[in-house]
Amino acid sequence: MLSLGVLAAAAVPARTQMGASLGFHIVFSCFGIAFPTVVLAAHWIGLRRGDAVALLLARRWSKVMAVIFAVGAVSGTVLSYELGLLWPRLMGSYGAAYGIPFSIEGIWFFLEAIFTAIYLYGWRRLAPWVHWWSGVPMVVAGALGAFSVVAANSWMNQPAGFTLRNGRVASVDPWAVIFNAATPYEVPHMLLAAYMVTGFAVAGVYALGLLRGRRDRYHRLGFGIPFVIAGLATPVQVIFGDTVARVVERQQPLKFAAMELVDRTGTHVTEWIGGYYQGGHVYLGIGIPDFDSVLVGYSPKTRIIGWETAPVDLRAPLANMIHLAFDGMVGVGFGLLVLAAWQAWMWRFHHRILLTPWFLVPAALSGVAAVVAMECGWIVTEVGRQPWTVYGLLKTSDAVTTAGGVPVTLAVTIVLYAALTGVTLGVPWLMSRRWRKQVPPADDDEPIPYGPPLATAPELTASDGRP
Repeated sequence: MLSLGVLAAAAVPARTQMGASLGFHIVFSCFGIAFPTVVLAAHWIGLRRGDAVALLLARRWSKVMAVIFAVGAVSGTVLSYELGLLWPRLMGSYGAAYGIPFSIEGIWFFLEAIFTAIYLYGWRRLAPWVHWWSGVPMVVAGALGAFSVVAANSWMNQPAGFTLRNGRVASVDPWAVIFNAATPYEVPHMLLAAYMVTGFAVAGVYALGLLRGRRDRYHRLGFGIPFVIAGLATPVQVIFGDTVARVVERQQPLKFAAMELVDRTGTHVTEWIGGYYQGGHVYLGIGIPDFDSVLVGYSPKTRIIGWETAPVDLRAPLANMIHLAFDGMVGVGFGLLVLAAWQAWMWRFHHRILLTPWFLVPAALSGVAAVVAMECGWIVTEVGRQPWTVYGLLKTSDAVTTAGGVPVTLAVTIVLYAALTGVTLGVPWLMSRRWRKQVPPADDDEPIPYGPPLATAPELTASDGRP
């Protein structure tokens, strides 16, 4: 149950490469989905209030957004090649159905790229509100692109909309492929995760600045805008995630059994927090009697299917990994919810940003925590579906390439992503070094023609936490 024995040896390096590529790219996908919203929020504040600091933030964030978009395009291209090279049976047998959402995603990707270029070009050339509206298609295209890609992954979990003839797709219903049974919960779950990752990550940068004593309005506004966006997404995600777990229990009971370490079908199932399963027992975990049944069906008498109902080769491998990843995702999600509620309470009653180290330290770490939670969620989704590539139809061991050399391409991929990571972190860091020498009160190196000069902006050096 807990070994890699159910997977063909050839699939291990291929799955490792695919997992590394997806784990890297998904972070950039989150920024591609949500960062335009963060930029436009600052831009909107700047235009509505005549706020030079907000406009400066929007201008600088848009430059970082362009860097991340470019790196994400490279890492996404690698993934598209890997689908065909590492999983030829998947694309050969099911590409006619599986490829539909990816084809649509290409349209949204190019639209987002076009309007990103227009938005960047428009800082010195477009009228204020025309410029702002030119950025709205970035938000729409990013969301619809994410919808298309996640719909493809949803289809792997709940394949629909096609008929097979001689092992190949003979006819396809595109709408049924895209709007399969898993799409309604996977897509919103991913979109909310993207806004949490992006919002907390950007806010964390400015929380670090606040910790270092930079209490000017530039840092407080730079923290507040993305933190509010992430804070609004977090309670919705926690509530929605609870619903998702129940749907997974119905659609993929063996995945749910691994998530909750349910080895035997029955009622009054114990909820395990942490721990690992071995030899019929859970060790080092906190068990809450009956609570898993209550969470699933609101009654301790709710029956939950255990993994003993399936042959060993059809059970989800690495159950301990799936369980700990699920617990990690849920635990971090609740921690971020507490952090957002803490700041919301302070804002409601004191109308200011918390500036104590007790708040700013976890706020500075919240972006990393959100990324960890998101990666844990994808571990649950992808590892939990194993041994299937297309659930119930195509095993991973049957889909993988039989060609040699995959360990070599894995090494090359890791080197490539290490270089891209250096670019992604290094370029914004070099930008920030220059910016720190300019603000406040100097203008940016390319002033915004329709914005007030920074020298006239109020409260540039205020340090009481007010916006």
